[in-house]
Amino acid sequence: MKSLDDKVVLVTGGTGSFGKKFAEIVLKEYNPKAIRIFSRGELKQFKMRQLFHNNPKLRFFIGNVRDKERLWRAMKGVDVVVHAAALKQVPACEYNPIEAVRTNIDGAVNVIDTAIDRGVEQVMALSTDKAVYPVNLYGATKLVAEKLFIQANVYSGGKKTKFSVVRYGNVVGSRGSIVPVIKSQKKKGVITLTDERMTRFWITQEQAVHFILNKIEEMKGGEIFIPKLPSMRIVDLIETLAPDCAKKVIGIRPGEKIHETLLSLEEARHSLEFKDHFLIEPEFTFWSLNGFNGEGSKLPEGFEYTSENNKRWLTKEELLKMIGEVHYEE
Repeated sequence: MKSLDDKVVLVTGGTGSFGKKFAEIVLKEYNPKAIRIFSRGELKQFKMRQLFHNNPKLRFFIGNVRDKERLWRAMKGVDVVVHAAALKQVPACEYNPIEAVRTNIDGAVNVIDTAIDRGVEQVMALSTDKAVYPVNLYGATKLVAEKLFIQANVYSGGKKTKFSVVRYGNVVGSRGSIVPVIKSQKKKGVITLTDERMTRFWITQEQAVHFILNKIEEMKGGEIFIPKLPSMRIVDLIETLAPDCAKKVIGIRPGEKIHETLLSLEEARHSLEFKDHFLIEPEFTFWSLNGFNGEGSKLPEGFEYTSENNKRWLTKEELLKMIGEVHYEE
């Protein structure tokens, strides 16, 4: 795939764990004209610049997705936008709800409007399983953001900008991941657990980046792409990483689910299944003219893709291999 060759790519929230892995893979596997890293923190940008040895193809823009004027300047000449900026820590969003809305929803509107006005060709927004049947504010803001990006294909009208979404589960090694927490608690011999029934979908940052790059290649505008991911019970994860430690059940936290859903019952009715992913088709009257009809399989009535009804479960060996390939964020 050479879809990013000679292109200018902008990554919002680009100094996070996703942005760094995205830049690493794109610089290795493609020949982009430039990758613009758009983020708030000068220290993180300084560290990322050092990490990539001042690669001249990486450009750093200090800015916030809340600031539309700064986005306007940063998107000049941009071909592809990957929107990864978000407030994503569930407790922080619960405690600071207005701030979460301003970044995750208002920021999405700013990205959409600026991309259309600047004539960006493709925008891929990152979402989460927590956007499905949301029980916390973070999930609710990501649900709204999904709707905004999909509907943006109507707003762009005759202009060339196309918008799609990738929705996936928990990322091993991302900021706030449970794996580093378990490793830290292991030193004290006691691992805290909110509920022994809890299950989660798992993906590595590298897998996520490659999936997103593949879907940028395929996107027509309006789809939500969902990778097929393995599940694992949190208690099994703890027993794999800290088999000699005691477990202390502390009760489910505010805004937390026992299981996660990547594809809801209602969404499945207008979705297609492929070998390695699901595709939620937009409910636009014109979609059948441009869509993937004939390429994927319709899902059976009553289908739902949740972390507890998954056909694929991580083995302990697969988990350890996955963890061994990850660099953990501070």
